[in-house]
Amino acid sequence: MADHSSTALRGALLVTQDDERKVFRGDVLLRDGTIEQVAPAIKGKADHELDAHRYLIAPGFVNTHTHIANALLKGTADDRGFFQFLETMFAVDAKRTEEDIEAGALLGAAEMLLGGTTGFLDMYYGEDAVARACERIGIRGFLGWVVLDPEITTQKGVPVENAAHFITRWKKHERVSPLVSLQGVYACKDDTWLKAKELAEREKVLLHYHLSETRGEVQENEKKRGKRPPEWLDSLGFLGRHQVAAHGVWLTTREIELLARKGVAVAHCPSSNMKLASGGGGICPVTELRAAGATVAMATDSSSSNNGLSMLREMHLAALAHKQQRHDPESLPAPVVLDMATRDAAKALGRERDLGQLAPGFKADLVLYDLSHPSLLPTRVENAVSNLVYSAQDDAVHTVYVQGEKVVEARRLLKLDWEKEAPNIERIASALLHPASLG
Repeated sequence: MADHSSTALRGALLVTQDDERKVFRGDVLLRDGTIEQVAPAIKGKADHELDAHRYLIAPGFVNTHTHIANALLKGTADDRGFFQFLETMFAVDAKRTEEDIEAGALLGAAEMLLGGTTGFLDMYYGEDAVARACERIGIRGFLGWVVLDPEITTQKGVPVENAAHFITRWKKHERVSPLVSLQGVYACKDDTWLKAKELAEREKVLLHYHLSETRGEVQENEKKRGKRPPEWLDSLGFLGRHQVAAHGVWLTTREIELLARKGVAVAHCPSSNMKLASGGGGICPVTELRAAGATVAMATDSSSSNNGLSMLREMHLAALAHKQQRHDPESLPAPVVLDMATRDAAKALGRERDLGQLAPGFKADLVLYDLSHPSLLPTRVENAVSNLVYSAQDDAVHTVYVQGEKVVEARRLLKLDWEKEAPNIERIASALLHPASLG
């Protein structure tokens, strides 16, 4: 639970990400899980006082596309084509248990918190185990139970019904926001897409799905249905607001305009797309999507296709990759990339009014970076944003708050005894990754 006392963080270098993108030396006052004040100097005493001159404070990152339980699977399907990669993942999926899903979620959540990520959008089955992991470690989870055609799923029961039950079980929890996910056009027929949308609209939750990740996916849909994926989904009456489409590597100009017009947000996953050689340089057309008015947010994808969950690393790579692809050093500048990992990510999730900024009334999800860390020395007002995007390393993260609760301090997880938990995760991973499980 959030700390209901007040906490004053004094004299920090603040990267607010507010509407004016203010960066200055000042104070932050937290109370009842929210940010009460952000100012050059806050008068009066709080219940807890911290001299924060040695820290840069910024909003926590929101990772807008993960399969967090696959943190156990890093290094198991490397250097393979997309569909060969999926074959390996589906073979392991068929053997997974609640225990190893929760272990994978704890592992992934630990990595994210220690890298400054305070919230994430997930797509998997067995999301009850992921939700329990979120509660145990203190991270904020937007958790989508994955839906696909009943005849091809490894889930027990009907996937869309499983998603409905999951939403019912978790919709009143403070840091867990349940939602509906879909695997993609290659695993979902018309009826599956429409039933998922009906469920999401009835429950007033987000929809999250893979879209136009590979050229093969697009070509197969054209061959099978006569349309490219976005146009086909639009012909079903599926596309609309409160949706986050992951990847969007293979989009035409008309599709970009369609997604923007329909209010579909896009999660950009450059590391994963480049590693799987998704094509087009592995690059989502972020500049064109933003110009059309679409919200584009940063994401890492899975540890099995990215091999890590570092949003600092992902921001760095995204900024460089777009410059290289477009032969333009001014493409995707640092402030835009930081927006994509904070305020735009919150907007993609429909939470732009309470996440992604250091501003009064926003949830106290924030990160303290050690300014004496070599990757951040020297940092000042003028280069703070650039240093976060281009220079900062995960171990510069010192302290993390989620909803006003301190969940990391001095790079130590506070709600979980990692020295005891890590051997248990290793034991579970060893059983899951036995050669017989990998096919």
